[in-house]
Amino acid sequence: MSAAAGGLSMQVQRSRPAVLHALLLLVRRSLRQHAFSSLVTAFSVALGSGLVMAVFSIQKQARDAFTGGDVGFDGVVGARGSQLQLVLNAVYHLETSPGNIPWSIYDDLRRRPYVELAVPYALGDNYRGFRVVGTTEELFTKFEYQFGRKYTIQPGGVVFDPSLQEAVIGDFVARQTGLRVGHAFSPYHGLAFDEHEQHHEEYRVVGVLAPTNTPADRVIWIPIEGVFRLGGHVLRGTGEEYHPLAGEEIADEHKELSAVMLKLTSPKFGMQLDKEINKLGKTATFAWPIANSMAELFNKLGWVNRVLELVAYLVIVVAAASILASIYNTINERRREFAILRALGARRRMVFSAIVLEAAAIAGIGSLFGYVLYAVVLMAAAVVVRNQVGVVLDFTQIHPMLLATPLIMVSLGALAGVVPAVKAYATDVADNLTPHT
Repeated sequence: MSAAAGGLSMQVQRSRPAVLHALLLLVRRSLRQHAFSSLVTAFSVALGSGLVMAVFSIQKQARDAFTGGDVGFDGVVGARGSQLQLVLNAVYHLETSPGNIPWSIYDDLRRRPYVELAVPYALGDNYRGFRVVGTTEELFTKFEYQFGRKYTIQPGGVVFDPSLQEAVIGDFVARQTGLRVGHAFSPYHGLAFDEHEQHHEEYRVVGVLAPTNTPADRVIWIPIEGVFRLGGHVLRGTGEEYHPLAGEEIADEHKELSAVMLKLTSPKFGMQLDKEINKLGKTATFAWPIANSMAELFNKLGWVNRVLELVAYLVIVVAAASILASIYNTINERRREFAILRALGARRRMVFSAIVLEAAAIAGIGSLFGYVLYAVVLMAAAVVVRNQVGVVLDFTQIHPMLLATPLIMVSLGALAGVVPAVKAYATDVADNLTPHT
């Protein structure tokens, strides 16, 4: 008689508590007896459940971070073209610039009574892959990247002087490049780093931004006048090429901008500007509201999410199949054990229930380990997103799949246990009581 069957001989009774206790004891001893195969199967379940939870959670958090997060500005004005490209370039510092607009557009917008703040951006250079963006000191003195929160300079630093070759760098830039207050650097031409395209002009770091967990952490900010005067830059504000001379004041008519970031006094004026610039105008593009452009991006990438979800579902199916295979392969070894239990008074349905419960237990254990895998994947994804974009995923969000996945896995596990349970149910007592030689 096997140890499992012998230990259960006194447990098999008619009362429900005794039957339940006997079932749990049988499952526990079976899991212990087949510990290795059970752990391997549970690990496959963990992979499936962890992957499903990670896919749905990261998908939701990424969409909310890009489409629902507060970026501080209401809209962006830039060259005629794609609103999405304009937002990615000016807000998230990811895309190339769709072109330039004349300074006169900025001058006109900032004078309008419903424009609370207009901040010009001029770009086209980098330092070791990090964007160099020319702007005005208003970005640091008036702009709020979140309600009530302005960019702050870490102790020992100041905002750049618009008339000098000075720079304020993001926290991530400082950590990755080693630049600190007092260090000098020379930008490289273009948005892609090429060591052969270095400018001869030097800029001195005068401030490092306190961490903001926004794309600003990955940017190097310099006075906008400095971008106009970097070697190799040509201004075409009048339609003709203009090369600034050292010490010569640049007339506004020659200046060009990559974008103008706008904060409006009321959302209704966004509709007014949208009609004026996008529908009636032919010179510029107004991306408003910014979240709509990012939602468009996620909608375009919806098929990618569907593919990831399909892969996750397939992994779940494979995990359920592994539970079936793992238990089914042990049935032949346990035929005599089942026959002994039957001889001691256990009903067929008890043997059936024990197998189904064992399959559900393996799925449950795997689902618990799935949370560990989910946390690891989520943290890795958060690091990648923050390093590449500057956006931080919200770990406090609880996606419904975090609760639903373990229930689904346990149900599928129990269902997978039905096939081996049916085989165990059909075990013939007389044929299996006698040991085979």
